[in-house]
Amino acid sequence: MKASEFLSCVGDSAKALVKIALQSRRTIAPRPSAKGGDSIIILGNGPSLKDTLSCHGAEIAAKPSLAVNFMANAPQFREIKPDYYVLADPHFFTGSGNANVDSLWRELASVDWPMTLSVPVSKLAGTRRLLGADANTCLRLATFNFVGIEGFHWLENIAFGRRLAMPRPRNVLIPAIMTAISAGYRHIFLTGADHSWLETIRVTDENHVVSVQPHFYADSKTELKRSEAEYRGYHLHDILHSFYTAFRSYHKLRRYADSHGISIYNATPGSYIDAFERCGDFTQL
Repeated sequence: MKASEFLSCVGDSAKALVKIALQSRRTIAPRPSAKGGDSIIILGNGPSLKDTLSCHGAEIAAKPSLAVNFMANAPQFREIKPDYYVLADPHFFTGSGNANVDSLWRELASVDWPMTLSVPVSKLAGTRRLLGADANTCLRLATFNFVGIEGFHWLENIAFGRRLAMPRPRNVLIPAIMTAISAGYRHIFLTGADHSWLETIRVTDENHVVSVQPHFYADSKTELKRSEAEYRGYHLHDILHSFYTAFRSYHKLRRYADSHGISIYNATPGSYIDAFERCGDFTQL
């Protein structure tokens, strides 16, 4: 390691220790699914998931699976009946009266199959409030520290393994994969992880950056307007740097998984993620 790289790691490690000390808390670990096995399918929200579910929905429903974000609002949610669900974006916990978010919480609160909902530990109290006073016995809560760090590999390994932190989570797929690892799965298959964001970026004549990121479900006009408003305050280099951070985090996650004998396969056609081995046939698990 070059001197400059060593000094950079020292600085990053020091920042990581401070972040862990100030932000990390004791978590509730997810339990293995009753379906058994050591493999799980993670359902990202990318547009390719529509075809994947159309062709392989029955196979996916029969195996442990994990969903994220707004999938609960899609009809496929109750067909697949995922064993795990991960929410990370603060937008989901604001209680702002957004129709899409309100619908999401109603769907999650009414699941009639065993499912673990995993949320940031800082949002646990808010999650219980949003789910309502009548506890759903089918729904179990788990938590994770939504704390992104970098540093020496040995420090990252300790922090990740003890659920104190994770690679910088610029996308919900990072906590989703970490949740799958925490639940004990050794073979993790990614679907709907298109991450083809570079194809969606444009800059208007008013110098506003626009990035409409498609999902396998149709976004409402309200959600599209919210997303556009969020990007309004960012410059192109800010957004590209965010993309850089996300893709870099996947390589850190690959290194951590490899060091623990965990295999992560990308079964998403045309995915931009270059960190994980490609695998199109997850139906033979």
